[in-house]
Amino acid sequence: MTKLVLANPRGFCAGVDRAIEIVERALELFGAPIYVRHEVVHNRTVVEDLRNKGAIFIEELADVPDNSTLIFSAHGVSKAVQEEGKQRGLKVFDATCPLVTKVHLEVAKHEKVARECILIGHAGHPEVIGTMGQLPPGGMTLIETEEDAENLQVENPENLAFVTQTTLSLDDTAKIISILQRRFPAIEVPKKEDICYATTNRQHAVKLIATDADAILVLGAPNSSNSNRLVEVAKREGCDRSVLVERAKDIDWSKLDGISTLGITAGASAPEILVEEVIDACRERYNVTVETLTLTNENVTFKLPRQLAS
Repeated sequence: MTKLVLANPRGFCAGVDRAIEIVERALELFGAPIYVRHEVVHNRTVVEDLRNKGAIFIEELADVPDNSTLIFSAHGVSKAVQEEGKQRGLKVFDATCPLVTKVHLEVAKHEKVARECILIGHAGHPEVIGTMGQLPPGGMTLIETEEDAENLQVENPENLAFVTQTTLSLDDTAKIISILQRRFPAIEVPKKEDICYATTNRQHAVKLIATDADAILVLGAPNSSNSNRLVEVAKREGCDRSVLVERAKDIDWSKLDGISTLGITAGASAPEILVEEVIDACRERYNVTVETLTLTNENVTFKLPRQLAS
């Protein structure tokens, strides 16, 4: 191996930065423990760091003691979970990414005019559970594939809309949307793309490095939707030796034998320290040069809740 090519943008997005800072600020202001529903972001390194600082990660609000401070994860929660927090009288801070909140607001607008709503997303993902939970059970239809779109049956094709999970593959989602628009020409389209800017940028950036790389390492957690999509995009661009790894110790170095260029990127919930760890591990084994291919420089920031702002 002679060259490492880093994709830019990579790693933390504004929503992840905000979610982590919400937990850290709550710990500073109110002290440990702080309860967090679900992993605040999908990354083991981040979660363990926050756990060591005093965060306790739970899945059910029943596990939160009375009079505690609770934080909802960046993925968003259902209305039922929000209401349960209120009924319990917990001090709640919402770390839902503002771009996920945007989708929730779209759903509310569709509900207000009795418009049937379709969600494009992955079943079981916490963001999808939270978005579907903006309506009563059965109030939204989830589709995952082109086949689902072709087979979809709706009550009123003239009063129909779709929203999407924010971390999907751009290319796959475009195909599904094309089918929906062909079958239901009147379907309401989001006024602004639901797939978030960070997902979009990271997928386009990995396409840049895929044209030159013999293999690509994507730093991210197995349960991170946007990280898994980066692997799929890289493979679709022709870099078959693209794999997801959580950190340097997980690399199967035998699979990198004989390559001259290794691409490296990271999902939106993976800290830059993991990229640096991989670069150091490569330097221990090979003589390498490091270069960066830049698609764009991100400068997006999201405000903290007023009570946590310094």
